[in-house]
Amino acid sequence: MVFCTNCGAQNQDAAQFCTGCGQALRPAQAPPGQLSPVQPTFQTPAPATYTSVGPPLPPGATYAQWADRVVGFLIDMVLVGAGMGILYGVVGGLFALMSAAGSGAASGACCMMIVLFPLSSLLVGLFNGVYLVAQRGASIGQGVMGLKVVDINGNLLTTGTALIRLLARVALSFVPMVGPLLDLLWPLWDDKHQTLHDKAVGSFVLKLK
Repeated sequence: MVFCTNCGAQNQDAAQFCTGCGQALRPAQAPPGQLSPVQPTFQTPAPATYTSVGPPLPPGATYAQWADRVVGFLIDMVLVGAGMGILYGVVGGLFALMSAAGSGAASGACCMMIVLFPLSSLLVGLFNGVYLVAQRGASIGQGVMGLKVVDINGNLLTTGTALIRLLARVALSFVPMVGPLLDLLWPLWDDKHQTLHDKAVGSFVLKLK
């Protein structure tokens, strides 16, 4: 039914003029004092997008690029190798002197050298990858490249977190080739350029400018 807006009379839907007052009718008019029904409108929701949460970036800082991280890692390895070479030279010289003096301790030189390798690697890792990272936010190589390791809040890692981060990297090395390679390459497709040992503790490596 159509209601006249002039006199309120009720008319048939097809009527063009009001039967009560002759006023021209407009279809689908509501009676006086009554609101016209409002048809609900539906909007298609925008597709949800996922963005992983990261730390607040200092002015001018970005997430460290893969190349920067690799160069920093190689610098660390060169320094570690140099330090271990010096250590082996000193220990080897001591064993040579003991052997020349006829000391029985020199007979265990071979076994000592085997034990020395993992021990020295662990000690260097604890200093370079735990102590320095927790104290200043970077290993020696990372410091050279202007990198900084932080947590989700942008703070330096605690000593415990830095230790777990190092142990996670060591654990990946027990999977021959695949583990270290996957850990090294992971930042190439990660939106925050994290390695797997970063993800293990929620750490991020920033490039400071």
